[in-house]
Amino acid sequence: MIAAHPRVSNRVSGQTGLMGYRLIDLFSGAGGMSLGFHQEGVEPVLAIDNDAAAVETHRLNFGGEVHCGDIEAWLRTAEVPKADIVIGGPPCQGFSLLNKKRTGDLRRALWEPYLEIAHRSEAKIFVMENVAELYRSAELLDIRAKAADYGFETRTQILNAADYGAPQTRKRTIVVGWRGVAEPDFPPRPTHGEPGKGSNLPPWRTVRQMIADLPKPVGTEIGAVAPMNLHFGRTPTERSIARYKAVPLGGNRFDLQRNAPELTPDCWVRKTSGGTDLFGRLWWDRPSVTIRTEFFKPEKGRYLHPDQHRPITHREAARLMGFPDAFRFHGNKTDIARQIGNAVPPPLAAAIARMVVRMLTPMKLSA
Repeated sequence: MIAAHPRVSNRVSGQTGLMGYRLIDLFSGAGGMSLGFHQEGVEPVLAIDNDAAAVETHRLNFGGEVHCGDIEAWLRTAEVPKADIVIGGPPCQGFSLLNKKRTGDLRRALWEPYLEIAHRSEAKIFVMENVAELYRSAELLDIRAKAADYGFETRTQILNAADYGAPQTRKRTIVVGWRGVAEPDFPPRPTHGEPGKGSNLPPWRTVRQMIADLPKPVGTEIGAVAPMNLHFGRTPTERSIARYKAVPLGGNRFDLQRNAPELTPDCWVRKTSGGTDLFGRLWWDRPSVTIRTEFFKPEKGRYLHPDQHRPITHREAARLMGFPDAFRFHGNKTDIARQIGNAVPPPLAAAIARMVVRMLTPMKLSA
């Protein structure tokens, strides 16, 4: 049986959540982190991102004030609202595996306005997320030093979203900063455990649990099927379909090369090692691999359906990220794929939100 997909409701602009805590979401994207906090009774009062489609998605699902544009330009003229919590994933430089040549880039790192807003909002807690590579970077030392200048103590850990109920093995660096509140119980205690590792927790959620109940996709455009309006297909060529059929259950590009060498791109034939997820099928009884922004292109990763001859759909990708079906995305197909792939899995965000609420609640009870 598929996990429950709770409804996401709109919020009145400026309304605080059930807990009464005020949240600012920076570099918010579609709102994967906001959704996790929403599920724990905390609502955003401000979200900022430079992706217009993502900002509209955030507005549709949460309400509150949203701003589309450059965060530094906003900071120069805006009055930063008061908040208890600041969350978000500022792009960082100097450590990304995809940006190895950016040494000497003199632009202000975007975590600097993030921390400035956390400070000026008088937030008691911030939660920053980014790629796993941040954890061992010199940039992390700079982030923690600047946070200390603002009075924040910090802790950092790489967390796997699968350990917190997301059906996806996505590893992210999480930085928690706090001042004037209880020390965090960080990292949060996992809610799920890797099968076969002796854990007494429920096992990791699987692809089967999340998407097996979906019918075959219909149409090729958004809105082809209601209400699951993201469960649409593509229009692959006959050659592409033949390639899909050559990949067995759990297989990848190496199986394609063995089973149909005439269909294998020359660049893959020449590259005899690495890239074992390329053109791979998801496994039914494991979590998904990391869902990225081009999940609809199987040449980019293990994004073929477990047994159907097609890539996964936008709806399937959203479920594998942990978004409920009721969550409304704005934009065209590419916009929405980017929002899904860039998001923080909401179940991971919810686990962090529970920790944050525990940190703040003793203050509220004693006030």
